[in-house]
Amino acid sequence: MFHKALYLEFLDGTALAVTFQDGLVKRYDMSVLFTKYPQLEALKSRQLFLSGKLISPYGIVWNDDLDIETETIYEDGETLRQVPLSLHPASAEAVASARAHAALSQKQKKCPSCKE
Repeated sequence: MFHKALYLEFLDGTALAVTFQDGLVKRYDMSVLFTKYPQLEALKSRQLFLSGKLISPYGIVWNDDLDIETETIYEDGETLRQVPLSLHPASAEAVASARAHAALSQKQKKCPSCKE
């Protein structure tokens, strides 16, 4: 299963924080990969490191040679916290519209014309 990344934050050194769709925020230090992938040592340059982009829910890219799958961060990263997830604005509008159409307030548990 792939975990979709929503937000990318740059921390001190070569560490990242990535917020995933399930609300988990994972910290991952890219330096753990320097021995296995020496080309990633270029990320010691703060300017290059800060140029990274979350290019899809599944990957972070710095240039043609430097990237990482967000699944690696999800699986091997340290969980920092769980953030509450909110509804997408369009979803919230759809719920509000349906509630208004049914003449329901947010406090009502069921529609006034329903039995029970």
